Amino acid sequence: MEPELNTLQDAIVYFSDPVNCRNYVVARRWPNGVTCPRCGSDKVTFLENYNRWQCSTRHDTRQFTVKTGTIFEDSPLGLDKWLAAMWQVVNCKNGVSSYEVHRAIGVTQKTAWFMDHRIRHALSMGTINKLSGQIEADETYIGGKARNMHGREKASQNHWNRRQRQNSRDGHVGAWRER
Repeated sequence: MEPELNTLQDAIVYFSDPVNCRNYVVARRWPNGVTCPRCGSDKVTFLENYNRWQCSTRHDTRQFTVKTGTIFEDSPLGLDKWLAAMWQVVNCKNGVSSYEVHRAIGVTQKTAWFMDHRIRHALSMGTINKLSGQIEADETYIGGKARNMHGREKASQNHWNRRQRQNSRDGHVGAWRER
């Protein structure tokens, strides 16, 4: 069983071991056992010396890693950096900048920007119907300050912005239902 990762430090320590990283991604990518990303066959063997799997079916590119077919593919960065950056992106209420990722995991700002974009792209992909039933949200951050808006937008959305500021100030807990 994997430990609960509550802080960035916990995530960095846990993901510093390549075996932990591989097992973490494998458990989420293939919950029913490893399958070949090219042909879908479940007849694969793990090659420990090469840290990759080999499909027993004859086709091109029989060998694959845990990065194959993911946002991690074609990246020279290890899973330790990727998973720590992902932890940071999904656990920040107001979002995370590439400078924060750069400082936290020790990569260049340009690399952190690249990682942020790939992670956000992966988070935006998925099913359209993400919420169903009764959904509750707490610690929701909505909008920004009205003084940073253009004059036309401020005038047209004055009522809405007042409600947003009050909700974010009061720690509004909302409940939404799917229609």
